[in-house]
Amino acid sequence: MTMTFQCSCGQLQGTLEPRDAYARVVCYCRDCQAYARLLSREDVLDARGGSDIVAMQPAGLRVTTGREQLTCLTLSPRGPLRWHSACCNTPLVNTPRDPRLPYTGVLVGCVAADPSVVDGSLGPAQAAVNTGSATGIVPRSRLRTALTVARIVAGVLAAKLPGRQRDNPFFVADTPRPVVEPRVVSKAEREAATPAPRGNPAD
Repeated sequence: MTMTFQCSCGQLQGTLEPRDAYARVVCYCRDCQAYARLLSREDVLDARGGSDIVAMQPAGLRVTTGREQLTCLTLSPRGPLRWHSACCNTPLVNTPRDPRLPYTGVLVGCVAADPSVVDGSLGPAQAAVNTGSATGIVPRSRLRTALTVARIVAGVLAAKLPGRQRDNPFFVADTPRPVVEPRVVSKAEREAATPAPRGNPAD
């Protein structure tokens, strides 16, 4: 069943194919937290600073309405691209800089469906990652995390096999050029938005 994702105000909308999902995780890394704070959208984080993300093949995403509202930033000149809406600063998707790597991390909060429907279609979050950067103690399982990461890697490798669809809505077709020039956040901005970790002592 195709699902809809959208920004908070609804000007930007798209579709997501659950069959192209690799796994779902909650990421507590400092960069994901800084990203939300830079956009003044800490509401997308959970109580300990986590971002609920579904890792999936980029070909499973389509922007259908409001493409002109799509924009992105990056926290460093070589960091991943973090896509959001210009209209209401909703964090949407994270992608690597190289479109040849078939990975996209979609913020589950932008999926327009009841949580029970989201869980039924995408599955619940299988693991918590980067918990050392959380703003509180996060229950975790090293085995579950390892298995989930392995599942994502396996999905990426399978998507790179010959004959698999290579469409990526965030890059100009057949080029490494993003559809929008990313804004590189200054070091001062990044440091101001990065919280001090108060989570698990080691990940």
